Amino acid sequence: MTTHLVWFRRDLRLHDNLALAAACRDRSVHVLALYISTPEQWKAHDMAPRQAAFVSAQLNTLQMALAEKGIPLLFHEVADFATSAETVKNVCAQHGISRLFYNYQYEINERQRDAAVEKSLPHVVCEGFDDSVILPPGAVMTGNHEMYKVFTPFKNAWLKRIKDGVPECVSAPKVRESGALDTPLTSITLSYPQQDFDAQVFAPEEKSAIAQLRHFCQQAVGEYEQLRDFPAIDGTSRLSANLATGGLSPRQCLNRLLAEQPQALEGGKGSVWLNELIWREFYRHLMTYHPALCRYQPFIRWTDRVQWQNNPAHLQAWQTGSTGYPIVDAAMRQLNATGWMHNRLRMITASFLVKDLLIDWRKGEQYFMSQLIDGDLAANNGGWQWAASTGTDAAPYFRIFNPTTQGEKFDRDGEFIRRWLPELRDVPGKAIHDPWTWAEKAQVTLNYPRPIVDHKQARLATLAAYETARKG
Repeated sequence: MTTHLVWFRRDLRLHDNLALAAACRDRSVHVLALYISTPEQWKAHDMAPRQAAFVSAQLNTLQMALAEKGIPLLFHEVADFATSAETVKNVCAQHGISRLFYNYQYEINERQRDAAVEKSLPHVVCEGFDDSVILPPGAVMTGNHEMYKVFTPFKNAWLKRIKDGVPECVSAPKVRESGALDTPLTSITLSYPQQDFDAQVFAPEEKSAIAQLRHFCQQAVGEYEQLRDFPAIDGTSRLSANLATGGLSPRQCLNRLLAEQPQALEGGKGSVWLNELIWREFYRHLMTYHPALCRYQPFIRWTDRVQWQNNPAHLQAWQTGSTGYPIVDAAMRQLNATGWMHNRLRMITASFLVKDLLIDWRKGEQYFMSQLIDGDLAANNGGWQWAASTGTDAAPYFRIFNPTTQGEKFDRDGEFIRRWLPELRDVPGKAIHDPWTWAEKAQVTLNYPRPIVDHKQARLATLAAYETARKG
């Protein structure tokens, strides 16, 4: 009997899974699924314990969903990618696999692993798919056939391609001719540190994630542009974790958005959220053409000459939400408590670490990955390099967020700050953004740290450090 193998990685779903759909096209073929856990590799990549718990929950629901289709999920746990390549080879030999199907990953270690697998399977047909993007890398290029280095021209070219034809979603596979599996399933357990997450907010079940997407595109996406920058308001989609692990595909997001808001492609309702999907595409395409981004290297090379401060106390204050800047501290405590941070706050906290504390952006990138339930190398690296003015399309290095005025602008009455900094609960109104000035006037002692740096002085020091690096 012909046997196909589907190798699941960051594509933990039945619907619109290109590799799974291709493997199952012929209903008479025997199909096996495979997932390989690589705890040592995950540790090296700073995978967050909450993301591991999220993946674990997704795997168990996926296992049940596949069983209903008549597809057993084989689970293996090995140390790293090198060993996982050997595991795929062994599984193929053991089960007489004729064709291997998988969805591409664009990070450099993953690409090297996949190349090693294909090389080790000369008698197995290997088929890869561009599943985690709407348009594959290489589909949106400049007139000189180069990758865009600036987002806006990329976006315009991307939209032009999409208007020529929106990639359709593929259906979940039908039940195999052999019928559903009736053997009891063994729960999948990952040997990796795990931390509880809020399943009401981050739905690991595929049906729930699809329902969450539909509700957002029907209801909330219209107000997304007005509400997305205010962390006290639940104005974002909260779909990032499922996009990061492949619980949802970006094509599902695009097709659902256009089904509910067809004017989004022309700049109408929904276009701002569409913009976020295009940013995600941009960073993935960019990483494919510039693999040095996977190796902790800045896109703008002269920025590697910036003399960063080695200040463990400042780094720890930032990590724990003890900097004395309320919006920064509230954001970091949200991250530490939930594994997620509002996007506006990601920009504010990143700017503070790099531009106020002059600490290497890579330490911030690493810490975010170690905490985020929606950790994704391309998006996280792209965001940090944007904030640090080291990346493509970067904000000029002299653009530095003022953390106090950012708080005043996006959390005017301090609702978000009070939620995460209960020690400031009694500071009245807008005074919460500069609580020590109020406390001294009111002769009140606060159980809250004073600012660890003076923003004006820090700004000048940062400008000087970047200017010195730029001149070489």
